[in-house]
Amino acid sequence: MDSYFRHFEHRVPPEPVPHSIPRELLYQYLATCNLTLGIWYLGWRWLYALNYEALWFSLPLAFAESCAFIGSILFTFNLWKTEDEPVKAPPYKIAECVKETNEDRAISVDVFFPSYDEEPELVKLSILDAKKIRYPHPIDINIYILDDGKREDMRLMADEMGVRYITREGNIGFKAGNLRNAMEQTSGDFVVICDADTRPFPTILENTLGYFRDSTVAWVQTPQWFFDLPEGERLPDFLERKLGRWSRIVGQGIERIYGPVTLGEDPYVNDPQMFYDVIQRRRNWVNASFCCGAGSIHRREAVMEAALRAYADQITREHEEVEKQIRRLTREKTIDSSISANLKDEILFDTEFTPYKFHVSEDLYTSIVLHSDRDKNWRSVMHPRVESKMLSPQDLQTWTVQRFKYSGGSIDIFMNDNPIFRKGLNFKQKLMYGASFWSNLSAIWNIIFLACPIVYFLTSIAPVSAYDVTFYLHFLPYVLTAELAMMIGTWGVAGYKGKTNFLSFFPVNLRALWTVLRGRKISFPTTPKERQSGTFFGLVIPQTLVFMLSLFSLCFAWFGHSTGSWGNYSFGGLVLNTFWIINNMMAMWGMIAAAFWTPPTSFEDKQETTDSEELKYGV
Repeated sequence: MDSYFRHFEHRVPPEPVPHSIPRELLYQYLATCNLTLGIWYLGWRWLYALNYEALWFSLPLAFAESCAFIGSILFTFNLWKTEDEPVKAPPYKIAECVKETNEDRAISVDVFFPSYDEEPELVKLSILDAKKIRYPHPIDINIYILDDGKREDMRLMADEMGVRYITREGNIGFKAGNLRNAMEQTSGDFVVICDADTRPFPTILENTLGYFRDSTVAWVQTPQWFFDLPEGERLPDFLERKLGRWSRIVGQGIERIYGPVTLGEDPYVNDPQMFYDVIQRRRNWVNASFCCGAGSIHRREAVMEAALRAYADQITREHEEVEKQIRRLTREKTIDSSISANLKDEILFDTEFTPYKFHVSEDLYTSIVLHSDRDKNWRSVMHPRVESKMLSPQDLQTWTVQRFKYSGGSIDIFMNDNPIFRKGLNFKQKLMYGASFWSNLSAIWNIIFLACPIVYFLTSIAPVSAYDVTFYLHFLPYVLTAELAMMIGTWGVAGYKGKTNFLSFFPVNLRALWTVLRGRKISFPTTPKERQSGTFFGLVIPQTLVFMLSLFSLCFAWFGHSTGSWGNYSFGGLVLNTFWIINNMMAMWGMIAAAFWTPPTSFEDKQETTDSEELKYGV
């Protein structure tokens, strides 16, 4: 384990992208132009550009374009502006963080490390870094290992390191239940949530507790940073390692023409900078940045009060539902007050109070509960600077399980406790949460976008009335302004790989959606912290089929057009769909290559790998 980390300890996190008002104004201008052109394009598309001779093909594409445009509206609103919370000095006493208190004491902080089956050596590294946390004033910091694995070696390590150890009889609720159990046995004013592999920086408290001078701040989320992302291998080095020294010259020649080429650089597109430095950070201005678990600091009072409110709401909803069923069966307009009281008592007895909902996305759900508390008006803060480091998924199987949990948990909340209809959230917050949930439904229309150029190439049937000058006059301004707005809006953060990865994510997203629609729960498998051995072609069969079918249809159409053997293709249609299908193939290829990626041999020998047949989607 130590030999693995030594390769990355020298790395430092990226700085937050500096806020630029001129660039922000330019983005707002381009985004406004793009949305205006989008309305113009879609209006024309539905009214004048449907292919009425092939509505089975034309209508699905128009539907997909409309759904994607709704996503563009939500994403534009998300990226509209940056409004970082002003930095405040670290508080000296607890009285500086709460209202109306006579307490004159130092702040107390609990640092939680939930664990289930992670190696003690891994958790030990996290504890060692947590013990280096500094603060400019006297402070009471207590570090806890929350061991749901009930392991004796973990307890002994905790005793040896002088930190506290908490376990429990079962593991109901998994991580959420583990946190609840710890909350019942601790009393810190603030709680730092970490994962077993989260290694906090010494500055995490002195840079974040100042936000809590505002007594309405419920939690602060810091960016997650994977410090072990593969840096990749330059093409000459790769060719020399695979084919011999002679091939290095070939690689150097290619780089002289094309520029630097790096293979294996973050093959799973794990870098979360786009999510934290752009998406989450720009939700500060409407108080809609949500908690993401590891690297977050919570005000205990807020968590407990939100839990009480959620508990009361749950009791009320269940009570009303049971009474409605009874009235339907008895055909009575009202229920006797004593019976109603007994029903409520039964529901209270059967319903367990928990500060964290037993849900695979407990952090997101807790954020919604806190943001919707109109009595307290709780606020969240997305702190822009990285304050901890952690491990990235090491293989495609681990990546798939993690993405399945994220997507399935979000869809489950969207289907069963939709924040868009939740009382307490304001309109802007609902739009922000809506953007998150809408993106998890995108596989529905992404499948259409993947299939359309294939259908056109194989049949020569156009999904639009004609690929003529009128079409391009409507289509190109819309697409070009979208790309320009995206480039300016995400300036300083690489975005292309994220977009293609999002497109190739469709099988996992669809499976998560289908699981929730069937009423089945997303399970809570822990994310392995070590690389699973082998290749994972079985996980990319859908992407491989799309890639091969796209390649075949591309060759089929161009050959038929150039020889006049078959098809009735327009040149404009061929060009547009060629660019379209190549983009789709590049997206699929990235995921396919990730299934076979392994670290360079010289480095892989020093890694620990784990054979696992147990890590599945988990339903």
